[in-house]
Amino acid sequence: MRVGIIGAGATGLAAAYDLTRAGHQVAVYERSPFLGGHASTFDVGGERLERGYHHWFTSDTDIVDLVQEIGLGDSIRWIDSTVGTLYDGRIYNFVTPMDLLKFKPLNMADRIRLGLTTLYLQRQKNWMKYERITADEWLRKNAGRGPYEVFWGPMLRGKFGEDHYKKVSMAWVWGKINTRVKSRGKSMVKEKLGYPMGSFGQVFDVVTDRIREQGGEVHLSASVESITVEDGRVQGMNVRPADSSVERKIFDAVIATTPSHIFPRLVPPLTKDYAARLASVEYMAAVLIVLVLDRPLSHVYWLNVADRSIPFVGVIEHTNLIGPEHYGGKHIVYLSNYLTTDHPMYRMEQQELLDEYLPHLRKINSDFDPSWVETSYHHRVDGAQPVIGINYSQHIPSHRTPFEGVYLANTTQIYPEDRGTNYSVRMGRAVARLVMNDLE
Repeated sequence: MRVGIIGAGATGLAAAYDLTRAGHQVAVYERSPFLGGHASTFDVGGERLERGYHHWFTSDTDIVDLVQEIGLGDSIRWIDSTVGTLYDGRIYNFVTPMDLLKFKPLNMADRIRLGLTTLYLQRQKNWMKYERITADEWLRKNAGRGPYEVFWGPMLRGKFGEDHYKKVSMAWVWGKINTRVKSRGKSMVKEKLGYPMGSFGQVFDVVTDRIREQGGEVHLSASVESITVEDGRVQGMNVRPADSSVERKIFDAVIATTPSHIFPRLVPPLTKDYAARLASVEYMAAVLIVLVLDRPLSHVYWLNVADRSIPFVGVIEHTNLIGPEHYGGKHIVYLSNYLTTDHPMYRMEQQELLDEYLPHLRKINSDFDPSWVETSYHHRVDGAQPVIGINYSQHIPSHRTPFEGVYLANTTQIYPEDRGTNYSVRMGRAVARLVMNDLE
């Protein structure tokens, strides 16, 4: 069986790995000049670093299993995480119940209510009852005014923007809470996070090597112009390799890992129902400034910004998880934001965005000075965060598209969990099994 795959991110590479291992002919086409999609890497002082911060939770068994299969299991390190919340110019530790009781922006009654609400959600197993209501409505009602206005509200608005935060299903919040709880183990206190020493890029390189050793192809800087369909059945793809003209490629099946709004451009007109399912989800883009500092900014790895006067939503100090000795003694800080593509800050160039951000770093560390910044990087990742609304299980698009032999696998189909390399690997392997079962 000949299978074409669009996209060399975690989903596409995982599918290609399993298909080639089963003896099928596979060709992967990636428009970018690099592997890994959202978890791709770039060079920082001779070391590889993810364009967007990445780690694994202890519950991320799908990608850990794959890493072990390809012989990189010994590269994984499990490290105690540090989490904080920034409010009114002060960092509050946010890991243990005692930390919550010290969270002074809330009175004692509201601190207890925030803790009890979170504990209640941690113990809920039936996520489906939460998809019928928005997070905004449920949290306002059940967490109370103080916890909502000080903590939950700023988090939702920062993640999804003023235009979208009221649409998000409570099932999404349930998924985020339960993912983090699973990574705390039996103690329910310390959170452990995993990271492959050598970077996520090394993982994707080795998976690609295995695909090629198993007879597959992986092409970079190769864009797919269209998927060819005749009489409702896939015929192949029209591919434009780097610096070349369009070539017709024949395949028995095609797996597209493109965002939902891109997929209709590649195929003939879709059925009304399937097109509506794709259109039901909007996306936020991830916009990242990566700072290389000559000293630490804070003491925490993951800092939630509960202050919407600050123009970014998260500060992830990578070297508070993976030590600065791995980066020549330098300190790596991501300033993270989620924006719509029509937002003014999305359109800003690097220096303009940096000028917007840097003054706010003094709210994190009053001693901060721009001279600490040795260099910086700017990355935009479109289609990074789907906005999942209520009752989404009734609207989620099938991996089987209306065209026989054409499959779709993207982050809108990871539900109720949120997107991430673990779930992308799980989905890629599941779709590979689906293709083999359908066509063999």
